[in-house]
Amino acid sequence: MADLVQRLVPDELWELFRRMVPPTEVIRPQGGGRRRAGDRETLAAIIFVATSGCTWRQLPPVFGPAWPTVYRRFAQWSRARVWARLHRVILDELGALGELDWSRCAIDSVSVRAAKGLLTGPNPTDRGKPGSKIHLITDRKGLPLSLGISAANLHDSQGLVPLVRGIPPIRSRRGPRRRRPGKLHGDKGYDYDHLRRWLRSRGIRHRIARKGIESSQRLGRHRWVVERTVSWLAGCRRLHRRYERKPEHFLAFVGIAALLIGHRRLTRIR
Repeated sequence: MADLVQRLVPDELWELFRRMVPPTEVIRPQGGGRRRAGDRETLAAIIFVATSGCTWRQLPPVFGPAWPTVYRRFAQWSRARVWARLHRVILDELGALGELDWSRCAIDSVSVRAAKGLLTGPNPTDRGKPGSKIHLITDRKGLPLSLGISAANLHDSQGLVPLVRGIPPIRSRRGPRRRRPGKLHGDKGYDYDHLRRWLRSRGIRHRIARKGIESSQRLGRHRWVVERTVSWLAGCRRLHRRYERKPEHFLAFVGIAALLIGHRRLTRIR
């Protein structure tokens, strides 16, 4: 069990997680009771659920804590926005090492089927079946900078402004923190003049394909990185289909997938 926990939660990731969640000590004056499940084992179980796609009830007992304990801890950490904060810490580490390229960022979205819950809607690309949509912005290397979810019938263009505003101020190797891309690439789903004006007003150059004028293939030289990141997110099998009733839990799994992508890049360069 120790080897499995070490593989799912390496020491570097565990140290970053400890910054977000300090150790909890349960003191029982009367004594007795069952020892509180360890946070590292619980985090490993949550990552196992995210990457394997199994249900909470199918969680193997090898991790130690029972599945209700793991789910309660997951819900507690999701309410505290631990995954978003941990993702930001990893981005800060990458930015301080100069591993974030802000020169050309890309925006895109991907739809997944949804069983039920809030922020679901008829998917126009899947015969109107219920679904949700994941929106993301990546840097030039494909590292996710900003994430969001919506119903599947929300137009891509309505996600651009919240995503750009959702980019956190990230450390740089030199100078102040940065949160605005130098240039933003998008497909024809973002072909609206008011979005171009909004980007220009914030000093962001844009390269958005125009409907009926340009071919989407011309953007492939720079926009393919966001398509690759979508495939990286698919490595988190819990995102193949949305089973969570609560949208904050679905967003939490999206955040877990993003922070795992960033952590893999961080461990590769160290």
